[in-house]
Amino acid sequence: MGSGSIRRSAGALFRGVLSASGAKAGTFTDVPTTFSASTASTDPTAPNASATTGNAGRAARHGFPLRTVAALASSGLLATPLLAGTAHADPKEPKGPKPPAKMSQIGGDRLGTPGVQVALKPGSPKLPGPDTLTARSWIVSDAESGKVLAAKNAHWQLAPASTLKMLFADTVLPKFPKEQKHTVKPADLAGMGAGSSLVGIKENLSYSVHDLWLGVFLRSGNDAVHTLSAMNGGTEATVTQMQKRAKELNARDTHVVTPDGYDAPGQVSSAYDLSLFARSGLQNADFREYCSTATAQFPGDKGKGGKRATFGIQNTNRLLSGDFDMKPYPGIAGVKNGSTTNAGSTFTGVAQRGDRKLLVTIMNPEKKEHNEAYKEAAKLLDWGFAAADKVEPVGRLVGPLSEDDGTGAVGVHGKGKGKGAGQNTQAALDSTGGMSGAWTALGITSGALALLGIVAFAVHRRWPLPELVRGRRRSGK
Repeated sequence: MGSGSIRRSAGALFRGVLSASGAKAGTFTDVPTTFSASTASTDPTAPNASATTGNAGRAARHGFPLRTVAALASSGLLATPLLAGTAHADPKEPKGPKPPAKMSQIGGDRLGTPGVQVALKPGSPKLPGPDTLTARSWIVSDAESGKVLAAKNAHWQLAPASTLKMLFADTVLPKFPKEQKHTVKPADLAGMGAGSSLVGIKENLSYSVHDLWLGVFLRSGNDAVHTLSAMNGGTEATVTQMQKRAKELNARDTHVVTPDGYDAPGQVSSAYDLSLFARSGLQNADFREYCSTATAQFPGDKGKGGKRATFGIQNTNRLLSGDFDMKPYPGIAGVKNGSTTNAGSTFTGVAQRGDRKLLVTIMNPEKKEHNEAYKEAAKLLDWGFAAADKVEPVGRLVGPLSEDDGTGAVGVHGKGKGKGAGQNTQAALDSTGGMSGAWTALGITSGALALLGIVAFAVHRRWPLPELVRGRRRSGK
Protein backbone atom coordinates (compact mmCIF):
# COMPACT_ATOMS: atom_id res chain seq x y z
CA MET A 1 0.00 0.00 0.00
CA GLY A 2 1.45 3.32 -0.98
CA SER A 3 2.49 6.21 1.15
CA GLY A 4 -0.28 8.43 2.43
CA SER A 5 -3.04 5.83 2.18
CA ILE A 6 -5.31 4.63 4.95
CA ARG A 7 -5.22 0.89 5.59
CA ARG A 8 -8.51 -0.90 5.32
CA SER A 9 -9.45 -4.27 6.71
CA ALA A 10 -11.68 -7.02 5.35
CA GLY A 11 -13.08 -4.61 2.79
CA ALA A 12 -14.42 -2.21 5.43
CA LEU A 13 -13.92 1.50 5.14
CA PHE A 14 -11.49 3.08 7.60
CA ARG A 15 -14.24 5.01 9.40
CA GLY A 16 -17.97 5.37 9.41
CA VAL A 17 -19.08 2.09 7.82
CA LEU A 18 -19.92 -1.13 9.58
CA SER A 19 -18.06 -4.19 8.47
CA ALA A 20 -19.21 -7.79 8.79
CA SER A 21 -21.22 -8.26 11.94
CA GLY A 22 -20.77 -11.98 12.43
CA ALA A 23 -18.39 -11.67 15.37
CA LYS A 24 -18.47 -14.44 17.90
CA ALA A 25 -19.43 -13.73 21.47
CA GLY A 26 -16.57 -12.39 23.51
CA THR A 27 -14.90 -10.30 20.83
CA PHE A 28 -15.18 -6.59 20.26
CA THR A 29 -12.89 -4.15 18.56
CA ASP A 30 -13.02 -1.17 16.27
CA VAL A 31 -9.47 -1.53 14.99
CA PRO A 32 -8.75 -3.32 11.71
CA THR A 33 -7.23 -6.66 12.64
CA THR A 34 -5.16 -9.25 10.89
CA PHE A 35 -4.88 -11.62 13.85
CA SER A 36 -7.49 -14.34 14.31
CA ALA A 37 -9.82 -12.37 12.06
CA SER A 38 -12.37 -15.16 12.03
CA THR A 39 -13.31 -14.34 15.61
CA ALA A 40 -12.84 -10.58 15.57
CA SER A 41 -15.34 -7.86 14.97
CA THR A 42 -13.74 -5.22 12.79
CA ASP A 43 -16.35 -2.53 13.18
CA PRO A 44 -14.46 0.73 12.57
CA THR A 45 -17.30 2.77 14.05
CA ALA A 46 -17.32 1.13 17.46
CA PRO A 47 -16.76 3.50 20.39
CA ASN A 48 -13.03 3.05 20.71
CA ALA A 49 -9.93 1.04 19.92
CA SER A 50 -8.78 -1.50 22.42
CA ALA A 51 -7.66 -4.99 23.15
CA THR A 52 -10.53 -7.40 22.65
CA THR A 53 -11.92 -10.39 24.43
CA GLY A 54 -13.22 -13.86 23.81
CA ASN A 55 -10.02 -15.85 24.28
CA ALA A 56 -11.76 -18.96 25.51
CA GLY A 57 -8.57 -20.94 25.11
CA ARG A 58 -6.70 -18.66 27.49
CA ALA A 59 -9.52 -18.78 30.03
CA ALA A 60 -9.64 -22.56 29.84
CA ARG A 61 -5.89 -22.82 30.33
CA HIS A 62 -6.24 -20.78 33.51
CA GLY A 63 -9.20 -22.82 34.68
CA PHE A 64 -11.60 -19.87 34.55
CA PRO A 65 -14.77 -19.48 32.51
CA LEU A 66 -14.69 -16.14 30.70
CA ARG A 67 -17.10 -13.93 32.62
CA THR A 68 -17.51 -10.28 33.33
CA VAL A 69 -14.96 -9.18 35.90
CA ALA A 70 -17.26 -6.38 36.88
CA ALA A 71 -19.88 -8.88 38.00
CA LEU A 72 -17.32 -10.64 40.18
CA ALA A 73 -16.33 -7.35 41.75
CA SER A 74 -19.86 -6.18 42.44
CA SER A 75 -21.15 -8.61 45.04
CA GLY A 76 -21.61 -5.86 47.65
CA LEU A 77 -25.00 -4.21 48.19
CA LEU A 78 -25.67 -0.59 47.32
CA ALA A 79 -25.32 1.50 50.44
CA THR A 80 -28.15 3.67 51.69
CA PRO A 81 -27.86 7.10 50.03
CA LEU A 82 -26.23 9.81 52.09
CA LEU A 83 -28.04 12.90 53.22
CA ALA A 84 -29.07 15.46 50.63
CA GLY A 85 -26.14 17.54 49.49
CA THR A 86 -23.58 14.78 49.94
CA ALA A 87 -24.66 12.14 47.46
CA HIS A 88 -27.02 11.75 44.55
CA ALA A 89 -29.31 8.78 44.18
CA ASP A 90 -31.97 8.54 41.51
CA PRO A 91 -34.62 5.84 41.04
CA LYS A 92 -33.98 6.10 37.31
CA GLU A 93 -30.41 4.85 37.69
CA PRO A 94 -29.80 2.17 35.02
CA LYS A 95 -30.25 -1.39 36.22
CA GLY A 96 -27.17 -3.56 36.26
CA PRO A 97 -24.38 -4.79 38.53
CA LYS A 98 -24.15 -2.83 41.76
CA PRO A 99 -20.90 -1.46 43.18
CA PRO A 100 -19.55 -2.89 46.42
CA ALA A 101 -20.92 -1.23 49.54
CA LYS A 102 -17.36 -0.59 50.68
CA MET A 103 -14.58 0.51 48.36
CA SER A 104 -11.13 2.06 48.74
CA GLN A 105 -11.06 5.49 50.35
CA ILE A 106 -7.81 6.66 48.81
CA GLY A 107 -8.34 10.31 48.01
CA GLY A 108 -11.12 10.75 50.55
CA ASP A 109 -13.95 8.87 52.25
CA ARG A 110 -16.61 9.99 49.81
CA LEU A 111 -14.78 8.43 46.87
CA GLY A 112 -15.29 5.05 48.51
CA THR A 113 -19.04 5.60 48.89
CA PRO A 114 -21.34 4.11 46.24
CA GLY A 115 -23.34 6.45 44.05
CA VAL A 116 -22.80 9.91 42.65
CA GLN A 117 -20.74 12.22 44.86
CA VAL A 118 -21.03 15.95 44.27
CA ALA A 119 -21.22 19.00 46.56
CA LEU A 120 -22.88 21.85 44.69
CA LYS A 121 -22.65 25.44 45.90
CA PRO A 122 -25.48 27.92 45.31
CA GLY A 123 -25.62 28.90 41.66
CA SER A 124 -23.65 25.90 40.45
CA PRO A 125 -24.82 24.17 37.27
CA LYS A 126 -26.77 20.98 37.75
CA LEU A 127 -24.87 17.77 37.16
CA PRO A 128 -26.29 15.79 34.22
CA GLY A 129 -28.66 13.10 35.45
CA PRO A 130 -28.49 9.31 35.18
CA ASP A 131 -30.26 9.32 31.82
CA THR A 132 -27.28 11.25 30.44
CA LEU A 133 -24.45 9.82 32.54
CA THR A 134 -25.06 6.08 32.38
CA ALA A 135 -21.52 4.85 33.03
CA ARG A 136 -21.10 2.44 35.92
CA SER A 137 -18.16 4.51 37.14
CA TRP A 138 -16.81 7.97 36.31
CA ILE A 139 -14.75 10.78 37.73
CA VAL A 140 -13.98 14.36 36.72
CA SER A 141 -11.07 16.16 38.36
CA ASP A 142 -8.81 19.18 38.10
CA ALA A 143 -5.67 17.93 36.40
CA GLU A 144 -3.31 20.32 38.19
CA SER A 145 -4.61 20.44 41.75
CA GLY A 146 -6.04 16.92 41.72
CA LYS A 147 -9.34 18.10 43.23
CA VAL A 148 -12.19 15.74 42.35
CA LEU A 149 -15.18 17.83 41.26
CA ALA A 150 -17.61 14.92 41.11
CA ALA A 151 -17.50 11.16 40.87
CA LYS A 152 -19.60 8.02 40.72
CA ASN A 153 -18.25 4.78 42.16
CA ALA A 154 -14.73 6.10 41.58
CA HIS A 155 -13.02 3.09 43.22
CA TRP A 156 -15.20 0.36 41.70
CA GLN A 157 -12.83 -2.30 40.37
CA LEU A 158 -13.85 -2.96 36.78
CA ALA A 159 -12.22 -4.35 33.66
CA PRO A 160 -10.18 -1.47 32.15
CA ALA A 161 -9.73 -2.55 28.50
CA SER A 162 -7.04 -0.59 26.64
CA THR A 163 -7.10 2.37 29.02
CA LEU A 164 -4.66 0.13 30.93
CA LYS A 165 -2.18 0.95 28.16
CA MET A 166 -1.70 4.30 29.93
CA LEU A 167 -0.05 2.41 32.79
CA PHE A 168 1.92 0.35 30.26
CA ALA A 169 3.21 3.54 28.64
CA ASP A 170 3.94 5.26 31.94
CA THR A 171 5.98 2.20 32.94
CA VAL A 172 7.84 1.33 29.72
CA LEU A 173 8.02 4.50 27.61
CA PRO A 174 10.95 6.11 29.51
CA LYS A 175 13.15 3.05 28.96
CA PHE A 176 13.84 3.30 25.23
CA PRO A 177 14.88 6.28 23.08
CA LYS A 178 12.39 6.92 20.31
CA GLU A 179 15.08 6.54 17.62
CA GLN A 180 15.96 2.99 18.70
CA LYS A 181 15.17 0.35 16.07
CA HIS A 182 13.89 -3.16 16.67
CA THR A 183 13.49 -6.02 14.20
CA VAL A 184 10.37 -7.96 15.10
CA LYS A 185 10.78 -11.68 15.78
CA PRO A 186 7.90 -14.17 15.58
CA ALA A 187 8.18 -14.70 19.33
CA ASP A 188 7.56 -11.00 19.93
CA LEU A 189 4.01 -11.36 18.67
CA ALA A 190 3.20 -14.60 20.48
CA GLY A 191 0.47 -14.72 23.09
CA MET A 192 -1.86 -12.04 21.75
CA GLY A 193 -5.53 -12.68 22.47
CA ALA A 194 -7.94 -13.67 19.74
CA GLY A 195 -9.40 -10.67 17.94
CA SER A 196 -6.76 -8.30 19.30
CA SER A 197 -6.67 -4.80 17.88
CA LEU A 198 -3.56 -4.42 15.73
CA VAL A 199 -1.68 -1.64 14.01
CA GLY A 200 -0.22 -4.04 11.44
CA ILE A 201 3.30 -4.96 12.57
CA LYS A 202 5.05 -7.57 10.41
CA GLU A 203 7.57 -10.16 11.48
CA ASN A 204 11.19 -9.70 10.38
CA LEU A 205 10.70 -6.00 9.68
CA SER A 206 12.32 -3.17 11.63
CA TYR A 207 10.39 -0.46 13.49
CA SER A 208 11.52 2.51 15.53
CA VAL A 209 10.34 2.91 19.11
CA HIS A 210 8.59 6.05 17.89
CA ASP A 211 6.62 3.96 15.37
CA LEU A 212 5.70 1.40 18.01
CA TRP A 213 4.32 3.99 20.42
CA LEU A 214 2.25 5.57 17.66
CA GLY A 215 0.83 2.09 17.11
CA VAL A 216 0.02 1.78 20.81
CA PHE A 217 -1.70 5.15 21.18
CA LEU A 218 -3.36 5.71 17.82
CA ARG A 219 -4.51 2.20 16.96
CA SER A 220 -4.34 0.58 20.40
CA GLY A 221 -2.19 -2.06 18.74
CA ASN A 222 -1.63 -5.11 20.88
CA ASP A 223 1.05 -6.12 18.40
CA ALA A 224 2.92 -2.93 19.27
CA VAL A 225 2.44 -3.56 23.00
CA HIS A 226 3.78 -7.10 22.73
CA THR A 227 6.75 -5.95 20.68
CA LEU A 228 7.67 -3.30 23.25
CA SER A 229 7.11 -5.83 26.03
CA ALA A 230 9.52 -8.22 24.30
CA MET A 231 12.10 -5.44 24.18
CA ASN A 232 11.42 -4.85 27.87
CA GLY A 233 12.25 -8.41 28.93
CA GLY A 234 8.99 -10.13 28.07
CA THR A 235 5.32 -10.00 28.95
CA GLU A 236 5.66 -11.43 32.44
CA ALA A 237 8.41 -9.00 33.40
CA THR A 238 6.43 -6.09 32.00
CA VAL A 239 3.29 -7.06 33.92
CA THR A 240 5.35 -7.23 37.12
CA GLN A 241 6.80 -3.79 36.45
CA MET A 242 3.35 -2.36 35.70
CA GLN A 243 1.97 -3.69 38.97
CA LYS A 244 4.91 -2.20 40.83
CA ARG A 245 4.34 1.14 39.10
CA ALA A 246 0.64 1.05 39.97
CA LYS A 247 1.56 0.57 43.63
CA GLU A 248 4.01 3.47 43.41
CA LEU A 249 1.22 5.68 42.06
CA ASN A 250 -1.11 4.62 44.91
CA ALA A 251 -3.36 2.95 42.33
CA ARG A 252 -4.45 0.18 44.68
CA ASP A 253 -7.59 -0.80 42.77
CA THR A 254 -5.51 -2.10 39.87
CA HIS A 255 -4.46 -5.68 39.27
CA VAL A 256 -2.49 -6.25 36.06
CA VAL A 257 -2.65 -9.56 34.20
CA THR A 258 -1.90 -8.47 30.62
CA PRO A 259 0.11 -5.44 29.48
CA ASP A 260 -2.34 -4.55 26.71
CA GLY A 261 -5.63 -4.50 28.62
CA TYR A 262 -7.01 -7.63 26.93
CA ASP A 263 -9.66 -9.17 29.17
CA ALA A 264 -8.26 -11.69 31.61
CA PRO A 265 -9.62 -13.16 34.84
CA GLY A 266 -8.82 -10.84 37.71
CA GLN A 267 -7.61 -7.91 35.61
CA VAL A 268 -9.23 -4.78 37.05
CA SER A 269 -8.69 -1.09 37.59
CA SER A 270 -10.92 1.87 38.50
CA ALA A 271 -11.84 5.30 37.21
CA TYR A 272 -9.75 6.75 40.03
CA ASP A 273 -6.67 4.70 39.15
CA LEU A 274 -6.97 5.37 35.42
CA SER A 275 -6.98 9.08 36.19
CA LEU A 276 -3.81 8.60 38.23
CA PHE A 277 -2.16 6.81 35.29
CA ALA A 278 -3.10 9.61 32.89
CA ARG A 279 -1.93 12.31 35.29
CA SER A 280 1.42 10.58 35.74
CA GLY A 281 1.94 9.75 32.07
CA LEU A 282 1.21 13.30 30.96
CA GLN A 283 4.28 14.46 32.88
CA ASN A 284 6.31 12.86 30.07
CA ALA A 285 6.66 14.93 26.88
CA ASP A 286 6.76 11.83 24.66
CA PHE A 287 3.61 10.46 26.28
CA ARG A 288 1.89 13.79 25.59
CA GLU A 289 3.06 13.70 21.98
CA TYR A 290 1.74 10.22 21.27
CA CYS A 291 -1.59 10.51 23.06
CA SER A 292 -2.38 13.83 21.34
CA THR A 293 -1.45 12.76 17.81
CA ALA A 294 -4.50 12.53 15.56
CA THR A 295 -2.97 10.96 12.43
CA ALA A 296 0.37 9.51 11.39
CA GLN A 297 2.08 7.43 8.73
CA PHE A 298 3.07 3.93 9.79
CA PRO A 299 5.72 1.71 8.12
CA GLY A 300 4.36 -0.98 5.84
CA ASP A 301 5.92 -3.73 3.77
CA LYS A 302 9.06 -3.46 1.70
CA GLY A 303 8.53 -2.71 -1.95
CA LYS A 304 10.80 -3.06 -4.94
CA GLY A 305 14.30 -2.00 -4.14
CA GLY A 306 13.71 -2.56 -0.42
CA LYS A 307 11.96 0.77 0.14
CA ARG A 308 9.31 0.69 2.87
CA ALA A 309 5.83 1.82 2.01
CA THR A 310 3.70 3.60 4.62
CA PHE A 311 0.01 3.68 5.39
CA GLY A 312 -2.06 6.18 7.32
CA ILE A 313 -3.35 5.53 10.81
CA GLN A 314 -5.82 7.65 12.72
CA ASN A 315 -6.33 7.97 16.46
CA THR A 316 -9.43 6.11 17.59
CA ASN A 317 -9.98 8.59 20.42
CA ARG A 318 -13.07 10.17 18.88
CA LEU A 319 -12.86 13.30 21.03
CA LEU A 320 -9.47 13.90 19.43
CA SER A 321 -9.98 12.78 15.83
CA GLY A 322 -13.74 13.12 15.52
CA ASP A 323 -16.14 10.76 13.79
CA PHE A 324 -19.01 10.97 11.33
CA ASP A 325 -21.39 11.79 14.20
CA MET A 326 -19.18 14.00 16.39
CA LYS A 327 -16.61 16.75 16.11
CA PRO A 328 -13.30 16.85 18.01
CA TYR A 329 -13.77 18.25 21.50
CA PRO A 330 -12.35 21.80 21.81
CA GLY A 331 -9.15 21.75 23.85
CA ILE A 332 -8.80 17.96 23.91
CA ALA A 333 -5.25 16.67 24.31
CA GLY A 334 -5.58 12.88 24.70
CA VAL A 335 -5.34 10.45 26.37
CA LYS A 336 -6.64 6.84 25.82
CA ASN A 337 -9.72 4.84 25.00
CA GLY A 338 -10.63 1.18 25.26
CA SER A 339 -13.36 -1.38 24.63
CA THR A 340 -13.73 -5.08 25.40
CA THR A 341 -16.57 -7.46 26.11
CA ASN A 342 -15.97 -7.39 29.86
CA ALA A 343 -15.13 -3.71 30.13
CA GLY A 344 -17.64 -2.25 27.74
CA SER A 345 -16.32 1.14 26.64
CA THR A 346 -13.72 2.96 28.73
CA PHE A 347 -12.13 6.35 28.20
CA THR A 348 -9.80 8.78 29.95
CA GLY A 349 -9.38 12.25 28.48
CA VAL A 350 -7.73 15.57 29.31
CA ALA A 351 -8.86 18.95 28.01
CA GLN A 352 -8.43 22.66 28.71
CA ARG A 353 -10.48 25.83 28.60
CA GLY A 354 -8.69 29.00 29.57
CA ASP A 355 -6.49 28.17 32.53
CA ARG A 356 -8.61 25.21 33.60
CA LYS A 357 -7.36 21.69 32.83
CA LEU A 358 -9.67 18.76 33.53
CA LEU A 359 -9.31 14.99 33.53
CA VAL A 360 -12.30 12.74 32.98
CA THR A 361 -12.62 8.95 33.10
CA ILE A 362 -15.66 6.96 31.97
CA MET A 363 -16.10 3.22 32.53
CA ASN A 364 -18.77 1.06 30.88
CA PRO A 365 -21.80 3.19 29.96
CA GLU A 366 -25.05 1.26 30.34
CA LYS A 367 -26.36 3.02 27.23
CA LYS A 368 -24.87 1.17 24.27
CA GLU A 369 -25.23 3.85 21.62
CA HIS A 370 -22.51 4.71 19.11
CA ASN A 371 -19.66 6.71 20.70
CA GLU A 372 -21.57 6.80 24.00
CA ALA A 373 -18.44 6.86 26.19
CA TYR A 374 -17.19 9.95 24.35
CA LYS A 375 -20.56 11.65 24.54
CA GLU A 376 -20.73 11.12 28.29
CA ALA A 377 -17.12 12.24 28.72
CA ALA A 378 -17.87 15.43 26.78
CA LYS A 379 -20.93 16.09 28.96
CA LEU A 380 -18.83 15.71 32.10
CA LEU A 381 -16.11 17.99 30.73
CA ASP A 382 -18.68 20.63 29.81
CA TRP A 383 -20.16 20.45 33.29
CA GLY A 384 -16.74 20.45 34.94
CA PHE A 385 -15.57 23.57 33.14
CA ALA A 386 -18.80 25.36 34.09
CA ALA A 387 -18.84 24.12 37.68
CA ALA A 388 -15.16 24.04 38.69
CA ASP A 389 -15.35 27.13 40.95
CA LYS A 390 -18.90 26.41 42.09
CA VAL A 391 -18.52 23.05 43.79
CA GLU A 392 -16.73 21.78 46.85
CA PRO A 393 -14.25 18.98 46.05
CA VAL A 394 -15.43 15.53 47.07
CA GLY A 395 -11.92 14.09 47.10
CA ARG A 396 -8.50 14.35 45.56
CA LEU A 397 -6.15 12.53 43.20
CA VAL A 398 -3.24 11.66 45.46
CA GLY A 399 0.39 11.77 44.43
CA PRO A 400 2.82 8.86 44.06
CA LEU A 401 4.75 7.36 46.94
CA SER A 402 8.00 8.88 45.68
CA GLU A 403 6.59 12.38 46.14
CA ASP A 404 5.35 11.74 49.64
CA ASP A 405 8.62 13.27 50.91
CA GLY A 406 8.57 11.15 54.04
CA THR A 407 5.19 12.34 55.33
CA GLY A 408 3.55 8.93 55.11
CA ALA A 409 2.19 7.19 52.03
CA VAL A 410 -1.51 7.02 51.39
CA GLY A 411 -2.51 3.38 51.41
CA VAL A 412 -5.64 1.34 50.93
CA HIS A 413 -8.69 2.84 52.66
CA GLY A 414 -6.75 6.05 53.23
CA LYS A 415 -4.37 4.60 55.81
CA GLY A 416 -0.81 5.84 55.81
CA LYS A 417 2.31 4.17 57.06
CA GLY A 418 5.05 5.14 59.40
CA LYS A 419 5.09 7.48 62.37
CA GLY A 420 2.13 9.83 62.53
CA ALA A 421 0.53 8.13 59.55
CA GLY A 422 -3.01 9.23 60.39
CA GLN A 423 -2.18 12.93 60.43
CA ASN A 424 0.16 12.62 57.48
CA THR A 425 -2.42 10.81 55.38
CA GLN A 426 -4.97 13.54 55.96
CA ALA A 427 -2.33 16.12 55.10
CA ALA A 428 -1.68 14.28 51.86
CA LEU A 429 -5.37 14.30 51.02
CA ASP A 430 -5.65 17.98 51.86
CA SER A 431 -2.58 18.90 49.82
CA THR A 432 -2.28 19.13 46.07
CA GLY A 433 -2.16 15.37 45.68
CA GLY A 434 1.60 15.21 46.09
CA MET A 435 2.17 17.05 42.82
CA SER A 436 3.12 20.40 44.39
CA GLY A 437 0.21 21.96 42.53
CA ALA A 438 2.23 21.59 39.38
CA TRP A 439 1.11 18.77 37.16
CA THR A 440 1.05 19.95 33.56
CA ALA A 441 0.04 23.36 32.32
CA LEU A 442 -1.98 23.24 29.15
CA GLY A 443 -2.44 26.33 27.04
CA ILE A 444 -4.76 26.49 24.07
CA THR A 445 -3.46 28.33 21.06
CA SER A 446 -5.57 31.10 19.64
CA GLY A 447 -7.74 31.42 16.57
CA ALA A 448 -8.78 28.57 14.33
CA LEU A 449 -6.19 26.22 15.84
CA ALA A 450 -8.04 26.29 19.15
CA LEU A 451 -11.18 25.15 17.36
CA LEU A 452 -9.25 22.09 16.22
CA GLY A 453 -8.31 21.35 19.80
CA ILE A 454 -4.62 22.13 19.38
CA VAL A 455 -3.16 22.45 22.84
CA ALA A 456 0.19 23.67 24.11
CA PHE A 457 1.68 21.80 27.05
CA ALA A 458 4.24 23.07 29.51
CA VAL A 459 5.42 21.08 32.51
CA HIS A 460 6.17 22.89 35.75
CA ARG A 461 7.37 20.48 38.35
CA ARG A 462 10.88 20.62 39.73
CA TRP A 463 12.49 21.70 36.51
CA PRO A 464 11.31 23.78 33.53
CA LEU A 465 10.65 22.23 30.15
CA PRO A 466 10.08 24.07 26.86
CA GLU A 467 6.48 24.57 25.81
CA LEU A 468 5.30 21.87 23.43
CA VAL A 469 2.39 22.29 21.05
CA ARG A 470 0.13 19.25 21.10
CA GLY A 471 -3.44 18.21 20.37
CA ARG A 472 -4.84 17.27 16.94
CA ARG A 473 -1.21 16.78 16.01
CA ARG A 474 -0.26 14.98 12.82
CA SER A 475 2.94 13.00 12.83
CA GLY A 476 5.02 13.21 9.70
CA LYS A 477 6.87 10.02 10.49
